[in-house]
Amino acid sequence: MGSGLYTRNFLLISLANFFNVSGIGFFYLFPLFLTLHDATKSDIGIAMGISSLSSILFRPWISEMVDRIGRKRSYEIGCLIMTVVPLLYMRFEGKLEDFYLPLLLLRFIHGIGIAICFTAVFTYVADIVPKERLNEGLGMFGTTGLMGLAIGPSVAEFIVKSFGFPFFFLSSSMASFFSLIIIALLPESYSSPKKLSFLDILKTKKILPVSVISLLFGIALSATGNFVSPFSEEIGLGFISLYYISYSFSAITVRIFGGRIGDLFGEERVIPYGIIIESLGVFMLFFLKDELLLFLSGIISGCGHGILFPCLNSFIIKGQPAYIRGRLVGIFTGTIDLGIFLGSVLLGYVGEFFGFRTIFLLSSIILLTGLLIRLDT
Repeated sequence: MGSGLYTRNFLLISLANFFNVSGIGFFYLFPLFLTLHDATKSDIGIAMGISSLSSILFRPWISEMVDRIGRKRSYEIGCLIMTVVPLLYMRFEGKLEDFYLPLLLLRFIHGIGIAICFTAVFTYVADIVPKERLNEGLGMFGTTGLMGLAIGPSVAEFIVKSFGFPFFFLSSSMASFFSLIIIALLPESYSSPKKLSFLDILKTKKILPVSVISLLFGIALSATGNFVSPFSEEIGLGFISLYYISYSFSAITVRIFGGRIGDLFGEERVIPYGIIIESLGVFMLFFLKDELLLFLSGIISGCGHGILFPCLNSFIIKGQPAYIRGRLVGIFTGTIDLGIFLGSVLLGYVGEFFGFRTIFLLSSIILLTGLLIRLDT
C-alpha cells in the first residue's frame, strides 16, 4: 500500500469503472427479461452471446483506436454507448419473436460499447500504475469492477421485483452516465500514431498461449454470467444475486490480501492455481439445490477469478512497449469475449438438450484443459 499507486487519477478512474461496471452488471439479470418474453435456453445463449461476438469482430479496430486516439477519449465513446443503449431496450414488448432481430442488433451494439470500455479502461490503468506493481495495480483496480458486478445484480434484482424492467434499463443507463461525468476530470494517459498489426502481435510466442487460457476462462464466465440466474429461478431459489455478491466479495478479498502474489512469484506460476480454483467453483453448480451451495460456489469461483484475471492481464502486458498496450489489452479482453460468445451459444444448446447442470459440468472441464498449456516467458 505504498505511495505511487493510489493517486488521484487511479482513484477517479476506479470510481468511473465502478459505476460503469455496475450498469453492465445489471445485465446478469437480463436473461430474466428474456424468459419473461418466452425465450428458450438457446435463445438466451444467442442473445447474450451476440454482444460478445460484436466485441470480437470489432476488437482489432477498437484496440488500434485505443492506442491511436487515446485511452480517455476511447473510454468516453464506450461509456456514451453504454448510456444510450440500455434505454433502447425499453421499446421491446410482446413475445420475443416479435422483436428478436432488433434485439440482436441492439445486443450487437451493446457489445461494442462494452468492448471499448474494458479495453480502454484497463489500458489507462496499465499506463498510470508503477511497473513493479503492475499485477497489484491491475488487481486492485479490478476490485471496483468486482464491486460493481456484486452491487449491480443486487440492485437490479430489487428494481425488477419492485419497479419492473423499464426502471431496470433506466438505472443501468444512469450508472454509465455517472461514469461519463467522472471521466471528464481525468487527463489523457497515452496516445500514439505508431501502427503494428493486431494479428502479428497475437501470433507471438508469449501472447498466443495466454490468449488460449483467456478464451477458456471466457467459456467458464459465460456459464456463470448467462445461466446462473435462469437456473436459480428454475429450481426456485429466492435470492439469485447471492451468487454474484459472494463471487465479487471473494475476488475482492483475494485482490486485497494477495494482490502482489503475481508480482512476487511470477504470473506463470500462479495462473494454474487460479484455473483449478475457478473450475472447482463452476463445477459445484452442477450440484446446486439451495442458497448455501450457491453462496459457496460464488466464493470459490470468485477466488479463482481474483487470481486469474489480473495475472493473465499483467502477463500479457509486462515488458511490452506502451504504443501497443491497447492492442495487447484488446487481445486479452477479446479472447475472453470470444470464449464468452462460444460458451454462450454452445452451452445454450447443451442446456437445451441436457439441462442447466450439464452446462456447468462441461464448462468446468473445458477450463481445466488450460492446465495443459505452457506459458513461456
